[in-house]
Amino acid sequence: MRKYCEECGREVETKVLIKKEAYDVCGEPIEVDAQVLICAECGEELFCEEFDNATLIHAYNEYRKRHKLLLPEEIKKIREQYGLSQRSFAKLLNWGDKTIYRYENGSIQDKVHNSLLLFLREPENMRKYLTQNEISLDERKKRKLLSIVDKLEQDKDYQVGSIFDSYFTRIPSEENGFKIFDYDKLCAMVLFFANKSNELLKTKLMKLLNYSDMIFYKENGISISGMRYAHLPYGPVPDNFDMILGKMTADHLAHIEVIYDGSYEKHQVIPECDVPEGILSNTEIEVLNRIYEKFKSFGSIEISEYSHKEKGYIDTKTGQIISYAYAMDINLN
Repeated sequence: MRKYCEECGREVETKVLIKKEAYDVCGEPIEVDAQVLICAECGEELFCEEFDNATLIHAYNEYRKRHKLLLPEEIKKIREQYGLSQRSFAKLLNWGDKTIYRYENGSIQDKVHNSLLLFLREPENMRKYLTQNEISLDERKKRKLLSIVDKLEQDKDYQVGSIFDSYFTRIPSEENGFKIFDYDKLCAMVLFFANKSNELLKTKLMKLLNYSDMIFYKENGISISGMRYAHLPYGPVPDNFDMILGKMTADHLAHIEVIYDGSYEKHQVIPECDVPEGILSNTEIEVLNRIYEKFKSFGSIEISEYSHKEKGYIDTKTGQIISYAYAMDINLN
């Protein structure tokens, strides 16, 4: 990323640094890791609205984490699973018209409101709420909502999805590249590499994903997928990756085929569709292409050994999460 540096008097290359900054959130000091854009030549800090906004969101989310409050996207998901508009949801809860809008757009919610939202996240609790409370929705909307509750209670995919979300919905931090896990992005990344490769083995795929997320973070201050990566014997591995592959198999996106080559067992990634359009940005695709070209001739063992030389891997122990801060030490040239 190039920016104008007043100190140098010209457009310069920039770097991203991580430093501690304190914010006042609801009267409580919250210290977070802030992304700061600096001039690569003189070290002057440069204004970056995107990073400043991301840091503020990070501080708000850290406050939510401390006080066990739902994230804005989690509130939105609760509302959408019942097919309600913001206005209808607020009416159902007897809240002001703009309350849900404010919460979904980043305002810190009232703790009593948060408790009710947590309660209503489960369909069986929504049924109790609808049948045991006086609500402002008309009878037609109430019947429609009860019908949706019936479907959710019987939907096995919904139940599996809820368990899946509980593993991967996390506060943005250095562990996930300041991004909440994005299943659609991760699937698009897997399909990108699986469709481009003649024979993509699971071990190599995991390293390609790691390098893609880390390099994108190094250059843009945020990861692509929001995936966390753990130190395991064969190199960095996406946390809970087998669960992700299981869901991708169930969603008919990709699956693993076991191929036997003598006594050697290969776990090959088989794509079941093309990369979906509109999920990955042009900048993200450009990074994925660079990673593919860098490692296209590497086998699983070669790329594993290559990843073992990275500082993030060397400085961590088996099972530990490798912070995205180590992305700054990666150089693929």
